[in-house]
Amino acid sequence: MNTYDFIIVGGGSAGCVLADRLSACGKYQVCLLEAGPKDKNWSIHLPLGVINLMRSRTLNWQLYSAEEANQKNRKIFNPRGKTLGGSSSVNAMLYVRGQKEDYDHWAALGNDGWSYDEILPYFKNTQHQERGEDFYHGIHGPLNVADSRSKPPINDSFIQAAHQAGYPLNDDFNGKSQEGVGYYQVTQKEGLRCSSAKAFLSPNLARENLTVLTDIQVEKLIIEQKTIKGIIYHNQGKQCQLLASKEVILSAGAFHSPQLLMLSGIGPKAELQQHGIDVKQELAGVGENLQEHIDAMVVTHHKRTDLISFRPKGLWWGFTEALKFVRNRTGLLTSVAAESGGFIKSNPALERPDLQLHFIPGAMDD
Repeated sequence: MNTYDFIIVGGGSAGCVLADRLSACGKYQVCLLEAGPKDKNWSIHLPLGVINLMRSRTLNWQLYSAEEANQKNRKIFNPRGKTLGGSSSVNAMLYVRGQKEDYDHWAALGNDGWSYDEILPYFKNTQHQERGEDFYHGIHGPLNVADSRSKPPINDSFIQAAHQAGYPLNDDFNGKSQEGVGYYQVTQKEGLRCSSAKAFLSPNLARENLTVLTDIQVEKLIIEQKTIKGIIYHNQGKQCQLLASKEVILSAGAFHSPQLLMLSGIGPKAELQQHGIDVKQELAGVGENLQEHIDAMVVTHHKRTDLISFRPKGLWWGFTEALKFVRNRTGLLTSVAAESGGFIKSNPALERPDLQLHFIPGAMDD
């Protein structure tokens, strides 16, 4: 049985940052556990590989909701990263912080420290903004933020059309205001994905006080006298335990963090008893109240050849774009397939945008 100062369950967007920060001083022994494999697959690092990642059963949990009454009893697809970097290794790499008003609202509800002005320094500290430093952006952090190296002209057509429809132009959705249409910035470096793992974990794997275990799914938390002491997992048919002298940090995401709490006996009493789980700590709300954003797709047909498709002319365009990547790391292979978009109001009377747009120049229906 091994003992560490800190055990981090989940090597995703948050877990990789925590592993970096907690091990940086060298005083603490830190262990990071990830249920998925190492982030070695080509489709993780090649930006256009995001298309493959959505259907990968190795690198994506492939989660589905239960049948939703307000969705005509359909099961809704919920892709989640299953590898080092978590969903930051399988997402579309768009760098979007969130609205200033949302953070200020959280603070107004009583969540001290969560106002926009209080969290902005953390955004700046972790970021390297290729455009340069200003009030909203930093240049000394490990997470590289860049302009897309793939901007098919049809994106400009979309942005111009949206502007003609009355929406303001915006060249920085993470600046003074989020409202408007334009190009998203991406978490890429030199035309390749810059995930949380690539930014915060990979450069620090040589630290002697940092242990990273992959393909390890934690099954239960060890709880003694209402204190979490460690974790339990199985490896090659054997039950294994790890203990933490300071803290066990649960960063397994919006789905698996509450799941692990409930499997360990922490959550609503009635729900736990229904599944034969001994109640260690009754805690209402665990595993409930998830509100995922709705993705509504509008599909149109277009005769242009500079689109992602399997038509002969489209394939030839894709081939010429691939040559750009080989030569100078630009072109279609650096695309996230959703470079342009924006934030708009469904009603002009609203104080802030309530709809987000993604323009995808490709043939698809889901």
